[in-house]
Amino acid sequence: MNAPTKIDFVNVHDAKTNLSKLLDRAHAGEEIVLAKAGKPYAKLVPFIQAEKPKRQPGGWPELASIPDSTWFDPMPEDELELWEGSRLEKYGL
Repeated sequence: MNAPTKIDFVNVHDAKTNLSKLLDRAHAGEEIVLAKAGKPYAKLVPFIQAEKPKRQPGGWPELASIPDSTWFDPMPEDELELWEGSRLEKYGL
């Protein structure tokens, strides 16, 4: 079991005065609690950069089953008219 660590409380006024030093301490791994009127208000902790997962091709296998005609065949005339905006009045637009 880890030994309990002493938590350092710093009031907001002192934190504003010594922010750079507190940031250095937090960057070194220390956790610092900022207190307002003697009550814990916020915590400065070290930032740990998360590793990006390595991307794997083929992550959406359902796309492989879509036939090429879906992507490359010409659109039906009525659908093309809607895309071009020439039949919008039919739909009240």
